[in-house]
Amino acid sequence: MNSIMQTYGRLPIAFERGEGSYLYSTEGKRYLDGAGGIAVVSMGHSHPKLVAALEAQVQRLWHVSNLYEIPEQSNYAERLVNACFADSIFFCNSGAEAMEGAIKVARKYQAVNGKVERYRAVTLEGSFHGRTLATLGAANNPKHLEGFGPPVQGFDIVPPNDLDVMLAAITEETAAIIVEPLQGEGGIRPLDINYLQTLRSVADKKDVLLVFDEVQTGFGRTGKLFAHEWAGVTPDIMACAKGIASGFPCGAVLAKSHVSDAMSPGTHGSTFGGNPLAMAAANATLDILLEEGFLNEVNRISSLLKSRLDDLAGRHPEVIKEVRGSGLMLGIVLSEPYINTVFCDYARESGLLTVVAGENVLRLLPPLIIK
Repeated sequence: MNSIMQTYGRLPIAFERGEGSYLYSTEGKRYLDGAGGIAVVSMGHSHPKLVAALEAQVQRLWHVSNLYEIPEQSNYAERLVNACFADSIFFCNSGAEAMEGAIKVARKYQAVNGKVERYRAVTLEGSFHGRTLATLGAANNPKHLEGFGPPVQGFDIVPPNDLDVMLAAITEETAAIIVEPLQGEGGIRPLDINYLQTLRSVADKKDVLLVFDEVQTGFGRTGKLFAHEWAGVTPDIMACAKGIASGFPCGAVLAKSHVSDAMSPGTHGSTFGGNPLAMAAANATLDILLEEGFLNEVNRISSLLKSRLDDLAGRHPEVIKEVRGSGLMLGIVLSEPYINTVFCDYARESGLLTVVAGENVLRLLPPLIIK
C-alpha cells in the first residue's frame, strides 16, 4: 500500500542528485532537465551560490515566524522593490498562496476605499491560478473543479485578447482584472501586447486594479525580470513564486503603495512566509539574476533554442503546428493525431525531461543557466 495520497500521476522515475541543467536518476541515467521542476529551478540544480547561502543560513537560524522582525526578509524586499514596479511585498510559500493573497489585497483595497460592493474579478479562459478553492474558481476549469462542489463565486471569466468582452464584463462590483501575461498551463498562450497595454488603461478608467499572475513567468523566465516588462506596462498587484528562490518554497505578493496601504496588521498572514531559509535562497537567486549580462544570456540562449525549434517545425509541419512562448518558456504545439503526453514519454526515454500543457502543447522550461 502506498501511504502517499494519490493526487499525482507520477512518472516511473526518481532522481538522486542534480548538477546545473542535468538530473541523475537512481538508476544512474543522466537527463537534461527541460522541465525545470515546472519553471522552478531557475538557477539549475546545486548552484554553488545557493548551496553556500543555504548552508550558511541553516547553521544560524531556520524559523522564528512573522511575530518578529526578519532582517533577511526586509533586505530581500528592499532589493526586489528597487528592481521592479512594486513598493511593498507580502511573503508566502507558493503560487496558489500568492494568488489568494493578491485577490484578498484587491478586495481589501476596494473596501477600505468605501467600495465594499467591489469584490469580483474578471479573469481569462485558459488561465491557471492554483489549486485552492478560490483560485480554482478564478480559472473555472471544469476538469479541476470536478467533485469539489460549486465554484467559489466572485469571478467572471472571459476569452483572452477580446477587449469588447472584457469591457462588458466590468461592472460596479468589479474589484480587479486578473491575467497571466503569458498563460502557462493553458498552453503557452501569450496575451497580445496591445491587449495588455489597453488593460492598464481600462483598469485606470474603470477604477479597478490590474493584477498580474507571474507565478510561472516571473524572475527571468521570459528574458525580462518580469514578463509584463515586454509590454511596457505595470500592474497594481502581482503574484510570484516558482523561480523566486530556485526551488526553495517561496511565494510573494507585490503591490504599489496605494494598494498595499489598505492592508493592516491582522488582515493577512503566513506562518512560514519569508522565513530565513527561504530568504537566503531568494537573495542568492536575485544576486545571480541581477548580475550584468545574465538576462542578455537568457535571451541569447532562448533565441537560439526558438530558432532551432522553428526549423524543426518547418521540416515537420505535419507534426508541429507552431512554436510559441517567450524566453525559456516555450511551447511546441503538436498537430493531431500526435499527442503531447506521448512525445513527453519519447523525450524522457531519450534523456530529455519536458512538461505537457493545454492545447496539446509540449512545454520546455529549462533552468535559466542552460548552455
